[in-house]
Amino acid sequence: MTRTPSIVDRIGAAGGRIPFSVEFSPPRDADAEARLWRAVREFERMGPAFVSMTYGAGGSTRDRTVRVTGDLAEETTLLPVAHLTAVGHSVDELRAMCGAYADRGISNILVLRGDPPGDPLGDWVKHPEGVEYAEELVRLVRDMGDFHVGVASFPEGHYRAPDLDHDTKYLVSKLRAGAEYSITQMFFDVDDYLRLRDRVARFDAEQGAKPIIPEIMPITSLRSARRSLELSGSKLPARLEERLTKAAGDGPEENRAAVREAGIEVATELAERLISEGAPCLHFITLNFARATREVLTNLGLASHAA
Repeated sequence: MTRTPSIVDRIGAAGGRIPFSVEFSPPRDADAEARLWRAVREFERMGPAFVSMTYGAGGSTRDRTVRVTGDLAEETTLLPVAHLTAVGHSVDELRAMCGAYADRGISNILVLRGDPPGDPLGDWVKHPEGVEYAEELVRLVRDMGDFHVGVASFPEGHYRAPDLDHDTKYLVSKLRAGAEYSITQMFFDVDDYLRLRDRVARFDAEQGAKPIIPEIMPITSLRSARRSLELSGSKLPARLEERLTKAAGDGPEENRAAVREAGIEVATELAERLISEGAPCLHFITLNFARATREVLTNLGLASHAA
């Protein structure tokens, strides 16, 4: 495998200003793929530290994820991170995925336990020849070769964890297994992120020194945001819910322009505080569109290279 920079190396080399990164999703058809590549080329000019490519529930987008992530590695100047989930896969299939990524020059992998297909909040069932926990998948990927591995973290606690202490224990176990950093689930209360960071540092100072990268979603639709949070077992803070509901208005259809404006403001405020609190990088959910994230980056003074 040709060695590529690790995410920790890349964000550590950002210099004086905070780096940013973005998340893409594998396109479902030709039109969606064209839209993705328009966003890719725009972000490429802005110089993100890295880009990640998600992975459908139960491996539903496995082949597209490998193909498109490989195209990013080979046809752009971007540093791609491929998602890999345990759900629905045997160990042999997981090893084959790692091999497919390596063949395309991808050495950065974000390891996730994954959500059950059909109902993300449903019962999680281990593949009979697979792995049960993300910690096991971290070890499997690390044993496969010269991969750099990241994992997920949860500022509000994972909805399957009985409490925050258990959630912290699970995260630290993934870091101890060889993960170099974590990327959080999206959140809207910076205090939740800060408490997560403090919990990990108290539990294990060595693991607490590893980067916890906050994930931000600029809200452009209240309905879509509520749905995304529902599927992750989370919800909007009451104050933000009130602010966005007011922007949405009382009509049969939400005022998308007003919601979008408020959503950009919220994401900017969130990012500003994260920067002031020493976050190592800002990771944006893009939904394969560049405009909303570009506006937030412009507000932060981080989009000086934007077209």
